[in-house]
Amino acid sequence: MENEISTQPHGMEDVEIQEWLESLDSVLESSGPEVAAEILERLRAHATVNGIDLPFSANTPYANTIPVRLQPLFPGDQELERRIKSLIRWNALAMVVRANRVEHNIGGHISTYASAATLYEVGFNHFFRARTEEFEGDTVYFQGHASPGMYARAFLEGRLSAQKLENFRRELKPGGGLSSYPHPWLMPDFWEFPTVSMGLSPLMAIYQARFNRYLEDRGMKPVTDAKVWAFLGDGETDEPESLGAITLASREKLDNLIFVVNCNLQRLDGPVRGNGQIIQELESAFRGARWNVIKVLWGSEWDPIFERDTEGLLVKRMGELVDGEYQKLVVSSGAYVREHFFGSDPRLLQLVEPLPDEALRRLRLGGHDPRKVYAAYKAAVEHKGSPTVILARTIKGYGLGEAGEGKNVTHQQKKLNEDELREFRSRFGIPLNDEDCIEVPFYRPAEDSVEIQYLRARREALGGYTPKRSVRSKPFVSDHEELFKEFHEGSEGREVSTTMAFVGMLRKMLKDGEIGKLIVPIVPDEARTFGMESLFRTVGIYSSVGQRYEPVDVNTLLYYKEAKDGQILEEGITEAGSMASFIAAGSAYATHGINTIPFFIYYSMFGFQRIADFIWAAADMRVRGFLLGGTAGRTTLSGEGLQHQDGNSHVLALPVPNIKAYDPAFAYEIAVIIQDGIRRMYKDGENVFYYITVMNEPYAMPPMPGNVKDGILKGMYRFRAAANPKAKLRAQLFGSGAILNEALRAQEILDTKYGVSADVWSVTSYKELYNDGIETERLNRLHPAEKLRVPYVTKCLADAPGVLVAASDYLKTLPNMVSKWMPRRLASLGTDGFGRSEGRTSLREFFEVDSRYITLATLHELFVDGKIERSVLDKAIKDLGINTDKPNPVTS
Repeated sequence: MENEISTQPHGMEDVEIQEWLESLDSVLESSGPEVAAEILERLRAHATVNGIDLPFSANTPYANTIPVRLQPLFPGDQELERRIKSLIRWNALAMVVRANRVEHNIGGHISTYASAATLYEVGFNHFFRARTEEFEGDTVYFQGHASPGMYARAFLEGRLSAQKLENFRRELKPGGGLSSYPHPWLMPDFWEFPTVSMGLSPLMAIYQARFNRYLEDRGMKPVTDAKVWAFLGDGETDEPESLGAITLASREKLDNLIFVVNCNLQRLDGPVRGNGQIIQELESAFRGARWNVIKVLWGSEWDPIFERDTEGLLVKRMGELVDGEYQKLVVSSGAYVREHFFGSDPRLLQLVEPLPDEALRRLRLGGHDPRKVYAAYKAAVEHKGSPTVILARTIKGYGLGEAGEGKNVTHQQKKLNEDELREFRSRFGIPLNDEDCIEVPFYRPAEDSVEIQYLRARREALGGYTPKRSVRSKPFVSDHEELFKEFHEGSEGREVSTTMAFVGMLRKMLKDGEIGKLIVPIVPDEARTFGMESLFRTVGIYSSVGQRYEPVDVNTLLYYKEAKDGQILEEGITEAGSMASFIAAGSAYATHGINTIPFFIYYSMFGFQRIADFIWAAADMRVRGFLLGGTAGRTTLSGEGLQHQDGNSHVLALPVPNIKAYDPAFAYEIAVIIQDGIRRMYKDGENVFYYITVMNEPYAMPPMPGNVKDGILKGMYRFRAAANPKAKLRAQLFGSGAILNEALRAQEILDTKYGVSADVWSVTSYKELYNDGIETERLNRLHPAEKLRVPYVTKCLADAPGVLVAASDYLKTLPNMVSKWMPRRLASLGTDGFGRSEGRTSLREFFEVDSRYITLATLHELFVDGKIERSVLDKAIKDLGINTDKPNPVTS
């Protein structure tokens, strides 16, 4: 292994090595670790200059980072804290076991909290500071599978009732229950961050810590020493998101960030690295990324053994074992440990000769020793200049004994038999007799007990209880009518894209007295693509160090300007990281009491399709803000090909309950949607957020045709009425986004060439129409005695004659899903299939959504209804130049 202590070169005596070691010890004693480190670094540089090839290793020996001599005194009552922790362990176990007795396989996890109890309790008792009026508090991302432990502690604190615990994972029961994992949507006064979709919380924590610094550097909140803690499992680090931004954290010198990795060496099915060492692997990754790494591997019982080992044999042996072997040692007897771990060398056996086998079996790991954990946490919060990761060695299912301690099956464990319950009870000193024990009751000492008094006093000293979520921001006052008014007037013939129209609104919002400083523009390295470079100079790009160089385009008007108080978060090529910034900004109304308004604009294809899990987490977290899907639609992005062309996002937005999804065609529609969104989220306090697609196709923006605001927000309105409403042949055409212009051209063709008079409707949101339709159906079903309600779509089309044709730049399923509430059959055109590297005209012909195909679809519907002869349809196919033998775009 990389961390082994190597044997000396040929011809070199032990005494020579000892002299060097003694010399280093002398420097440490007389001058301290900083001087010793400088000497070692100079020696390394000197060796390299003289041609000595020193192999690189980011690893340190498989030992505790903090030596005993530097370990601070534990400040609390360790025995009392152990008793409290034991009660929490019992209640966490009882909650899961009782739930599964009532409802078989309701699920729940015992083993994760069992392994991490000490890591959490040291934090709760000594480090996690709550939010108060005077102090923003620490931010803690709790490991999702450890939620029973958090509930059990809140029960002892008096914050959760026994009934709530009884209804763990059964929230719909009378009196309510507790959600399976941290879910702010379901428990909005308790949980702050959803963390159980593994890999997301580490990345969110990094960007939360950076966003905290962003707010400080912009003067929006005071500078504090508040920390962001993220608890994660070693198996969770296999998720790319877990380690995907650790270099950002060190680059930004986020010493307000602390990762605690619960290294129990196990994931769900087996060892994390059975043939390797996950702790050493993680140390190498984090040290290589310039994090401060603290390893907490061995408990205090190991200290005298290390002290007796003057030759470094024990650390060498520890570095030789792979994790599969370590896991085997955990479940084996003391005799097995003696033979297979210490028995590799007679000198190692001598070190533990005074210890009986049972003592060997009970040698604690560092993550279960409060003194070792406290030392690591104290070092972490005092460290300056870089983020810290604590790698804590634990046992999965610690305390479950034969039921599952250290076993591969322990992650799924939900039940214990009577003997296992009694063993757990006895091991942790729970004051229950044998008969009561098997009923697994919740246990809470009396209010005036020393345990409850101590627990309350520790939390009072740290500002109050956590986790706790509270909305502290003050609502906006203005409706901002004047701010958006100019965009209702159109572009007076100038051709602009809806993206440029949005950028114009963003520019104006940034100058507004009330909301300007609260706007957080977020871009993943596409600002120039979206025409946002003009904002570089006006509000600047955020950089924690300002701008230390002269940009190459400094002499141009729109040069790349970084500033410490810059407002734009230019995240680089990372949609996931940008989304994490959006989440931090969109939840700041609760986390910081600041109504920051994030506008995250990105290639629409790389949103719901690529980072949908983050968007779902944002929904759970009740974020507020605007997601802008730029260069949207399957046919509006010229030349880019199928991997960039988005015909899916509005369909993928459907499952997210609290997102409002809009596909506007004109500037005034965007203005109405954003203005109303700001009102709903930041004035009325609604827990919604917005997805708005914007395109890069330029065309003249018309003025708003009368009072259509209500229709824009509800999802559709009549944009242009038929030229001849009394014509014999009638049609209703529905267009969205850029395809609305194709519907308008089809309206002209139908009128001038075929005598069909059509109304054109702008459908701004099929999702809003769909939600209204299903809600209306539900109310009618549940209230049959009341007056029948009518869906909004049905109301709009009540007096709209003729055939119905919808065209969208998205999948046909979008218009199809509201067709049931339309008065007649609907013909849907959409962009199902892969894209092509073509221009807009060719793409719309390929997907059969241009004005010619809309015209043909309308004539075909009239033919099916017997309104026109087939000869008219045949002639139209020829006149419109439609190739009837072309491949189906869905499968070609």
